[in-house]
Amino acid sequence: MGQLYSGPIVRASHVDLDYVNGRGQGATIVKDANFSIETGEKFVIIGPSGCGKTTLLKAIAGFLKPRQGQVLVKGEPVKGPGPDRAVVFQDFEQLFAWRTVLGNIVYALQVTKHISRSEATEKARFYLELVQVAAAADKYPHMLSGGMKQRAALARALALEPDILLMDEPFGALDAITRNQLQLELNDIWKRTGVTIVLVTHSIQEAVFLGHHVMVMSTSPALIREIVDTSEAEDLGSETFTRISQHLHSLLIRHETARVAQLSAVE
Repeated sequence: MGQLYSGPIVRASHVDLDYVNGRGQGATIVKDANFSIETGEKFVIIGPSGCGKTTLLKAIAGFLKPRQGQVLVKGEPVKGPGPDRAVVFQDFEQLFAWRTVLGNIVYALQVTKHISRSEATEKARFYLELVQVAAAADKYPHMLSGGMKQRAALARALALEPDILLMDEPFGALDAITRNQLQLELNDIWKRTGVTIVLVTHSIQEAVFLGHHVMVMSTSPALIREIVDTSEAEDLGSETFTRISQHLHSLLIRHETARVAQLSAVE
């Protein structure tokens, strides 16, 4: 991956993020976000639908600028997207339809890394092998299943050798068996690469299984309610895993109950 950094690789300080619709009307989505992510950490963000999880991820990626506060990556303010941050989305159609799986990765490497085609091809094949999709190298995206497309998108992101891998519900649209398999593979990839991962998910089980820390957000405008240490909950059948999962569930239920009560009071 990229060069090591001694301090928190991501730090958000008093970040407010707004959503602006097509008519120029805006609303605050994330309010006063403060958190840090260590180099090599798996950091997971969960919260109710529409609370701003993806918005926060986009701010780290450099796609959105905070209205207030700042997001730092390796100690420097984020001013836009960069090759040190790669993004994998939920959408299966992330690859260029007119290029093969191998061609997609080679093209990305040549554009961002400015390396020769032979070097890009060698690197692309290495990462296709890493995510267990090498057999599909010469296939086009429309020939692949959803799970294979996500593997290919992950290979493309990893091939850029970013410091941070940003993942927005990457397994959310997959069937349960494929999703579980890719969760296992992601943990294995992290062990082999050491890349910092920031993952957005709706699944408590996925958050606890994949994360070292899980940040729980409230309903919009979202506040950070708690950052829970899940590093000791690697065994799905352990008491620790169950206890932490129940705690996260109670946090989410508590916030949703409070929101419903607030709406009822207004009515």
